[in-house]
Amino acid sequence: MPLTSSSLSLAQARRIALHAQGLDRPRATRTTPATMRQFQQVIDQVGLLQIDSVNVLARAHLMPVFSRIGPYDTALLDRAAGHAPRRLVETWAHEASYVPPATYPLLGWRRHDYLSTAWGIIRDVPLQHSELVIEVRALVAAHGPMTASQVQVFFEAEHPRSPAGWGWNWTAAKRVLEFLFFTGELTPARRNASFERCYDLTERVLPAEVLARPVPSDADAVRALVEISARAHGVGSLRCLADYFRLSQARATPAVADLVEAGTLVPVVVEGWNRPAYRHRDAALPRGVQGRALLSPFDPLVFERRRVEELFGLRYRIEIYVPADKRVHGYYVLPFLLGDRLAALVDLKADRRAGVLRVHAAHSVPSGAGPAEPDVPAALAAELRLLGDWLGLDEVAIGTPGTGLLGDLAPALVAALAATDEVTH
Repeated sequence: MPLTSSSLSLAQARRIALHAQGLDRPRATRTTPATMRQFQQVIDQVGLLQIDSVNVLARAHLMPVFSRIGPYDTALLDRAAGHAPRRLVETWAHEASYVPPATYPLLGWRRHDYLSTAWGIIRDVPLQHSELVIEVRALVAAHGPMTASQVQVFFEAEHPRSPAGWGWNWTAAKRVLEFLFFTGELTPARRNASFERCYDLTERVLPAEVLARPVPSDADAVRALVEISARAHGVGSLRCLADYFRLSQARATPAVADLVEAGTLVPVVVEGWNRPAYRHRDAALPRGVQGRALLSPFDPLVFERRRVEELFGLRYRIEIYVPADKRVHGYYVLPFLLGDRLAALVDLKADRRAGVLRVHAAHSVPSGAGPAEPDVPAALAAELRLLGDWLGLDEVAIGTPGTGLLGDLAPALVAALAATDEVTH
């Protein structure tokens, strides 16, 4: 539908946002495996995939593609990021992320300004390990791609591994490699089977045509990043547009003003929002939305939690780092999108040894987000079965031994799964 009004209802804003993220319509029915073209369409639409090492269900960067196109061979992503010519490269974008190679140069200002953009364990490397930086760079140039553990072997005698191998207790080699990665001298050529970065010289990873492009000014780069963000949002506030690439609002503000002046962004008023909003000029308003998807906690649709609350009426937080007795919805909780609403929250775990997708808890959305709809359990049951099949899990099990069913939606979900004879509870 054409967009000409300077004001949007909340329902219209939701529909625009879902369309921009490719979540407004049912997935296409396929009789053949998903193709690289379909994978690339998701990348083109969302602009980046956040990387996270948590593997309770599926790694964070794998889920957004599944949410949008359904089951696919994750080797597509391995090929896109690990083989030339690469369609994706790793860098610091919205946290550690895969981005298209063309986006990589747009983040150069962050790499150059590492003294103010990196955290201490990386920022202080040149002060603490200046000679090691030179040696590691030369080692990777001669032998790369290399993992941190492979590099550490060469320096173990001089910089031994600490016996307290926990948390951020990185080896000296790992710290230097991460510094060189953050500042752009090294870039992961691929991830190995243990999900370790295999670092190589950036010029051996990025496509030649990207390396040959003129270096954009900081202002031009930030403006381009904000436009990518705006296109992926459809409509959003300054905070939304800045958060997508973790820009400060001070840095994003002049970029937004330039894009408004150019007509790329159109100022709009969104019902219920107490702050200015901007619509990308190419954003579309679908007449209706019929999508259905489980969303990773790291899905681009839910990156900015205030936006989630304002658009969907749902206060959503990831509770991995919350003590168990203080969690509200569970450890690894995924929102369930049905139509234009986030209709449920489910705490999931892939029990790979047992071949079971475990639903530790299933909650309908809080009352503030509207009453639960009768079709939610059946739709969620179908989505869980699809997810289990994609992960190679033969069964879906609701509840936790010793605690029984958790969440107000759990009994109805058990019944919905039993009705299809797909799960024995």
